Amino acid sequence: MRSKEILKMVAGFRRFREKYFSGEDALYHRLMTNGQTPKTLIIGCSDSRVDPALISGAAPGEIFVVRNVANLVPPFETPTKGVHGISAAIEFAVENLRVENIVILGHRQCGGIRALMSGQQKKDDSFIGRWMELIGPARDQVLAKHATLDFESQCKECEMEGIKVSIGNLMTFPFVAEAVRSRSLKILGIYFDIEQGQLFELEESGEQFVQIDVDREATNPRYVLPE
Repeated sequence: MRSKEILKMVAGFRRFREKYFSGEDALYHRLMTNGQTPKTLIIGCSDSRVDPALISGAAPGEIFVVRNVANLVPPFETPTKGVHGISAAIEFAVENLRVENIVILGHRQCGGIRALMSGQQKKDDSFIGRWMELIGPARDQVLAKHATLDFESQCKECEMEGIKVSIGNLMTFPFVAEAVRSRSLKILGIYFDIEQGQLFELEESGEQFVQIDVDREATNPRYVLPE
């Protein structure tokens, strides 16, 4: 007997199939025939509350998504050194799909950041620990710059600083840097405050995040997905 949660997923798939597979002009028929042509790669967190497609209102085929703990981008390493799932996905999006935008999507109440800031990740046998040390510099900067803030505020600052570190790491990939130079690939840092239901964007200077006025920007082509 399947669990209630699995049965719920099956029922959800039925609704999904009715919406996207019904009729001769069904969306998945077109995606199967024409292939995928997403314009944006979103690197988001695995957190169940932060679904990039749900947040952006994107339909299947509109965004290419990579999710991991704390929406991190590791620095570039040669393919012969280790196995790199995140790097492979970035390469596919940039080189094969030729996306026009890469968004690092961070968020409030990130469990990975909380573990990093509290020191809970410092276990020799912890996968999360080694992963989160990728943005150890973000933690160190927050502790040095915001030593008087309370823990929650420090976590929020680190969530934003982590986005900056990941953007820096992204630019260490030669094919990303080349795409930025040759075809104006855009890289954006976006922060989703799940407590307030607000979005913040990293300014072009790379210094601070500013709130996006979603009502005012609703008609700005920069933030509107194509039909």
